[in-house]
Amino acid sequence: MTFLWPQLLWLLLAAPALVALYVLLQRRKRKGAVRYASLDFVQAAIGPGQRIRRHIPPALMLLALCALIVAVARPTAVITLPSEQRTIIMAMDVSLSMRAADVEPTRLAAAQAAAKAFVQDQPSDVRIGIVTFAGTATIVQPPTRDKDELVAAIDRFELQLHTAIGSGLIVALSALFPDEDISIEQVLFGSAAGRERRPLTARREDKEKDKDKAEPKKPPGPPVQPGSYPSGAIILLTDGRRTTGPDPLDAAKMAAEHGVRVYTVGFGTPNGAMVGIEGMSIYMRFDEATLKSIAEITRGEYFYAGTAGDLKKIYENLNAKLVLEKKGTEITMLFAAIGALFALLAGGLSLLWFPRLP
Repeated sequence: MTFLWPQLLWLLLAAPALVALYVLLQRRKRKGAVRYASLDFVQAAIGPGQRIRRHIPPALMLLALCALIVAVARPTAVITLPSEQRTIIMAMDVSLSMRAADVEPTRLAAAQAAAKAFVQDQPSDVRIGIVTFAGTATIVQPPTRDKDELVAAIDRFELQLHTAIGSGLIVALSALFPDEDISIEQVLFGSAAGRERRPLTARREDKEKDKDKAEPKKPPGPPVQPGSYPSGAIILLTDGRRTTGPDPLDAAKMAAEHGVRVYTVGFGTPNGAMVGIEGMSIYMRFDEATLKSIAEITRGEYFYAGTAGDLKKIYENLNAKLVLEKKGTEITMLFAAIGALFALLAGGLSLLWFPRLP
């Protein structure tokens, strides 16, 4: 536990001073008490329980004062709280290598099963979107809370040629920020030159689309601290290396500028292996160094899944990480409530045990 105003903790030195003052007052009361012929009779009438009881309310009041002083110093602690990440984009590789049967029954089937289990385990207020990427990237399901739609979208995955990891990451980012003008061309050609270097027919199509839109998309805002976006995250799964599309690290920098954390999952063989696909032996491996770099740039985390069981455990781990997270939180109200409780308890016991007549 730490304190935002630790200098105020010096006020706790008042506690031993108050204890000393209380002891001094008790001794003076004894000296000024009426002298009885036999003090033993008075003590026997009061009883030992009564003598101890009269010190309890002052002790509780002292504890209340100490708790309130700690509260004034504004304590903070790292505690586990519900995560603020209410939108999660799953970017999944659907290249032909996902047809490999080195993970039973196939890599694709194992990835689909783990993804559906992850969707079902999410709280009802979490929105999930799904992006698939191979030679190109597509939003197959915009962010939604409808788990049936998400499961149906996962079942509709279709395998394609090539692996464009950077495209998948950028399209996932655009799904997370649908109101911003985020496109692959910004990475390939730069934000200003992207539109100018596109084919003339594509630019005309953009103009027509802009006419149909009531509100044009706004340009991306200024860069923020990596990992600072609290409302969403991206989970990127791939079993291959980039063969086309923008550089994944450039796409990761774009995600970092939006503060979005990217959790990367490498599925299959990082060291390379011969895998049989439809009677052909193909050497495959995924780029583990790139996946680690993406996670590092965006302040996310990298996971390796070599089997279907590994992948399931990773999604379970991500589920716990995204639903609950540890964060530094000010707990001033907790100590203030404890102080108020001790004060009320002290006053109540004093009135109950030592009533005063008017």
